[in-house]
Amino acid sequence: MTTTGGSVNRCGWAGSDPLYCSYHDLEWGVPVHDDCLLFEFLTLEGAQAGLSWITILRKREAYRRAFAGFNPEAVARFGAADEERLMADAGIVRNRLKISSTLGNARAYLAVQEEFGSFDAYLWRFVDGTPVQNAWRTLGEVPATSEVSDRLSRDLKRRGFRFIGSTICYALMQAVGMVNDHTVDCFRWQELGPR
Repeated sequence: MTTTGGSVNRCGWAGSDPLYCSYHDLEWGVPVHDDCLLFEFLTLEGAQAGLSWITILRKREAYRRAFAGFNPEAVARFGAADEERLMADAGIVRNRLKISSTLGNARAYLAVQEEFGSFDAYLWRFVDGTPVQNAWRTLGEVPATSEVSDRLSRDLKRRGFRFIGSTICYALMQAVGMVNDHTVDCFRWQELGPR
């Protein structure tokens, strides 16, 4: 089922909220190869655990301010005082485990960059550098996990990342365009399809 905004058919999850529609139309499923933006999505997807994505989207600018523009090198240097500052920031999700995991994830992120040259090189190798093109007819067909997200989650956990289960990994893969999970009747499915 799709939602219609004007004459545009979108995936049903986009609803009618302008922020959600803009995210759907301009970002979701678009291949991302910028390490800073990949760290942003990794952080936001972890923050979403147990919450709705629209909640996180509404807090995105506050997250950018709180986490140094999602610069992993800056976040990796955050210490106990920064963690307390973040716990007092009403603009973000004030969950100590999620905040602590973001700081630890930044350090693990830098280690991955060191090993692979970039987080982009590490991440995209899980799909051989090319987005997986799915052809779902309905939202009900779209999975919450995949064999690839299972492998990615296991590997990230082995490298010290937290709040990075398979469902979060699959949501990350969808967000950064590693998979095209727009439904076939959505205008973005064709636009993001194989060239």
